[in-house]
Amino acid sequence: METQVKGWFAPTTLFEEFGLNYTGPIDGHDVDALLNLKRVPGPHLLHVVAQKGHGYARAEVDPVRYHGPGRFDPAVGIVAGKPGWPTYARVFSDWLCDEAARDERIVAITPAMRDGSGLVDFERRFPDCYFDVAIAEQHAVTFAAGLAAEGMRPVVAIYSTFLPRGYDQLIHDVALQNLPVTFEIDRAGIVGADGATHMGAFDLAYLRCVPNLVVMAPSDENECRQMLHTALRHPGPCAVRYPRGTGPGATIEAELTALPIGISALRRSSGAAAGRRIAFLAFGTMVAPSVVAAASFDATVVDMRFVKPLDIVRLRDIATTHDVLVTVEEGCTNGGGAAACVEALADMQLRCFVLRLGLPDAFVEHGEPGQLLSLHGLDATGIEAAVDRFVARLGWGAASIVAPDANSVPPHRDDTPDADRRALELGQAVALQQRGDDGRQRWKNA
Repeated sequence: METQVKGWFAPTTLFEEFGLNYTGPIDGHDVDALLNLKRVPGPHLLHVVAQKGHGYARAEVDPVRYHGPGRFDPAVGIVAGKPGWPTYARVFSDWLCDEAARDERIVAITPAMRDGSGLVDFERRFPDCYFDVAIAEQHAVTFAAGLAAEGMRPVVAIYSTFLPRGYDQLIHDVALQNLPVTFEIDRAGIVGADGATHMGAFDLAYLRCVPNLVVMAPSDENECRQMLHTALRHPGPCAVRYPRGTGPGATIEAELTALPIGISALRRSSGAAAGRRIAFLAFGTMVAPSVVAAASFDATVVDMRFVKPLDIVRLRDIATTHDVLVTVEEGCTNGGGAAACVEALADMQLRCFVLRLGLPDAFVEHGEPGQLLSLHGLDATGIEAAVDRFVARLGWGAASIVAPDANSVPPHRDDTPDADRRALELGQAVALQQRGDDGRQRWKNA
């Protein structure tokens, strides 16, 4: 009866046609009105109008700046930090503007992440080539596919944690057609205070299995710029993943050079004696701490660069000239870079000891990025400690390596959710070691 009476004076809304009680628009800051609406029985749809940052003058004036900020004094507001190294988002922004100035085919697409992804300058300089599709990742990806099919060079700026929303479109609309779409994947790895919902732990795993897709992970700011340049010139789809914030402070070269697809880079060579050689296979942000940790073992460090295609030639050479391989990635080891290396070793019938370091098989909670990296053993100290324990259980003994300071080794590593799995792997490794080096060599050559 209520619906019929209302229909005499005004047409019903779409929601009411579905049997939902609809109220609005109402003031989203009117607590009394909201409490009264809780008493309405049945399903209810509220249409509220609210002001971002309501009640705090600074946030009302600058809602973007105060979206998800870190800790600050409300009486003072957010204080600008000291000028330092450019963030990865800034590196992306500068690169994209440089490329767009030379190529009118470039189009930038973002699902409501203009500021976070570094597209403010691009929108201002190239407004006709900028599209914010709002929080609609599926549309962003398919829209990019359509543009690429018509000869444009779309760049999709998206967060690692949000890309799965457009995963079906990535597979069927982009990769299946082998279209030249560049995915700029920000917030890959640990993001800090944004919490478990925003951690970019899974992108390497869920992207690596997609045919035609090239997946890259830069180790520093300059390599990021070169990889973005490489992706834009590749005839098929590419993804470049990098973290929130700044990198190690590498000098950014103005000249752009396309990297050879699927080729890694040697960052450090081992001088250790045969039988005691360790090699770090590091992905992206983990190259820098791996180089530091490698000094304790006189180990080799390879910047893998590409998760797909993997540098099989380099991997074969490293596996046959080293005794322990350590994969290090700022992401889940299940299905990620570690899995790629282990699968390739199995395909080549190469047997060697492999220690996999990365984020655990658990959701990472919020926290300061440096603290979270330390907590999960992905800073230089944690990496050293993990390798030290691994080789000790192989029976090498501390005398065979330059052991880290025992007082600097955090005790948390064995308490991670993966501790039992790691213990099992190490036990299996010790069992293999006890069979003798000659046996291991026969298995390698089988």
